[in-house]
Amino acid sequence: MIATAFIFTPFSTFGQVVFSVSLLSLTILFRNVPGHLVSLALIVMSLAVSTRYIWWRLSSTLNWDRSLDLIWGVLLLAAEIYAYVFLVLGYFQTAWPLHRKMVPLPEDETLWPTVDVYIPTYNEPLEVVRATIYAAQGIDWPTDKLNIYLLDDGRRPEFEEFASMVKIHYLTRPDNKYAKAGNLNHAMTKTHGHFIAIFDCDHIPTRSFLQTTMGGFLKDSKLFLVQTPHQFYSADPYEKNLFTFRAAPNESELFYGLVQDGNDFWDSTFFCGSCAVLRRSALDEIGGVAVETVTEDAHTSLKLHRLGYRSAYLKIPQAAGLSTESLSSYIGQRIRWARGMAQIFRLDNPFLGRGLTLMQRISYGTAMLNFFGGIPRILFLTAPLAFLLFHSYVILAPALTVLIYVIPHILHAVLAKSRLQGKYRSTFFSEVYETVLSWYIAWPTTIAMINPKKGKFNVTAKGGLILDDYFDFNIAMPFIALIVLNLAGFSAGIYRIIHGPENEVLSVAFNLVWTFYNCLMLGCTLFVASEVRQVRASHRVQVNLPAILKTSDGFCLQTHTADYSQGGISLVVGRERTVAPEDRVHVSLWRGDEEHTFPAQVMSQSEGTLRMKWLFESVLIRLSQTTTTCSGS
Repeated sequence: MIATAFIFTPFSTFGQVVFSVSLLSLTILFRNVPGHLVSLALIVMSLAVSTRYIWWRLSSTLNWDRSLDLIWGVLLLAAEIYAYVFLVLGYFQTAWPLHRKMVPLPEDETLWPTVDVYIPTYNEPLEVVRATIYAAQGIDWPTDKLNIYLLDDGRRPEFEEFASMVKIHYLTRPDNKYAKAGNLNHAMTKTHGHFIAIFDCDHIPTRSFLQTTMGGFLKDSKLFLVQTPHQFYSADPYEKNLFTFRAAPNESELFYGLVQDGNDFWDSTFFCGSCAVLRRSALDEIGGVAVETVTEDAHTSLKLHRLGYRSAYLKIPQAAGLSTESLSSYIGQRIRWARGMAQIFRLDNPFLGRGLTLMQRISYGTAMLNFFGGIPRILFLTAPLAFLLFHSYVILAPALTVLIYVIPHILHAVLAKSRLQGKYRSTFFSEVYETVLSWYIAWPTTIAMINPKKGKFNVTAKGGLILDDYFDFNIAMPFIALIVLNLAGFSAGIYRIIHGPENEVLSVAFNLVWTFYNCLMLGCTLFVASEVRQVRASHRVQVNLPAILKTSDGFCLQTHTADYSQGGISLVVGRERTVAPEDRVHVSLWRGDEEHTFPAQVMSQSEGTLRMKWLFESVLIRLSQTTTTCSGS
């Protein structure tokens, strides 16, 4: 009752200022105080202020006397209601992350189940797939209980030959019906493991993957899924083109760092297509992986949750893969996700039907509604133009009143989300992500709601090169047009500041600030569309591992790695040893207690770091469980 009174009771201008300043002061005072209850308090204050703002907008700010004002006003209000609903549902979804712990396996290995590892591929190069297969062969699991299957929907002889050479199973089929889902379902008819581990062909698993994920299945017979994060060791187009790689969180970190962990608290973790283990018997019960939509992973989870099965999320990275290289590939991938989520929302809406708890409905619904943000975002990018170019009052209220309602609404949301999302999200760069995607997901989601059968599965290209810098005009054209419109509005606003009526100066200034922010976001989209040259075939991963450098003259140095890739390695050598470029050396690394020595060629040495490339055409020397005596530190 008290909260309702604060939200819906009309205040004077002074009363609204006091209310807003009081809650904002409390938020700022407590935002850095540790404790989960403080986080919940910030959420409550944010919801109170935002709900009051939306109520004010609904009850007091539409101009019913002018048609143009009303149309613009209703469109903007609809976009704000969408943002508000998504904010509220997002708070429920992420308010209490579970932080699930790993369940240990029984010591008796005879109790461990059989596992089939599926590696689906379609048009990816063998160089990308090869590393995943080698890593899968290194997974710590009894060999008689582990079978690895290369599922080649491209039907390529070189892939079959490679599978035969490394002694794994090769499966293909006569057609590509239902794309990845059909490929997985076909494999299920040819294999018999109790559990299925699935890796996209560029996702390289760790040795511990199954020992980390399988314990929960033996403890809970209704557990159908254990999902682990999708970790990426290469920069996505945003990080690459904006030079933010490892300097700011990327888009996926929020989902895999917080959202899935929050879903897990409500037993609504869903399958993400890779880096996961599923129970075969549960999949058999629903006829295999879902084929009705192009996001077969999430839809499969939704079906199984409706039947009362449970899922789990372990926030322990157990595999790493490649990000998309170009912005066009990235957008194509997100279009598929957006279309698929809209298809599920239309065909199997989580808010309707039986079998789900309230919070499961909210978790799935929030994930789907996230992809409907394209049209609202475009409305936010153009709304101030209605006033600046057409003198249309989209919010019928004095500028000062607008400010004392809208600023607390925005600040509380930013502060509360910053508290919850912390290291997983950058407020600024998240706005850039959403701005870039807005234009391209607006149409597919709309069409999917009208005709959910329209559209097809598109494979995301991975492992490509960008040989030269270039500007992607095709991707950037919508944003160039929006920038031109906003600059026209900004120019009109400057003119009206100088020559317009004095009683509108504050309203014009408010819309100019809004337009400037829109221009800033749209300008960043142009930087993202400016593709930076990317010619590294093997991406280097920053990692500190013990290593030994052995030179041809018998010198031996105990050191550690600075980074590592399939193509080469960097060692920290200080200034103790100068090695000339082109010199051939050997580098020893460890797998448990086993020492493995690899031939390499020196490429350069600078600032105490030695950069080398592997010489895999040379003979590999393998020394099992040996100790090397070395000089140096």
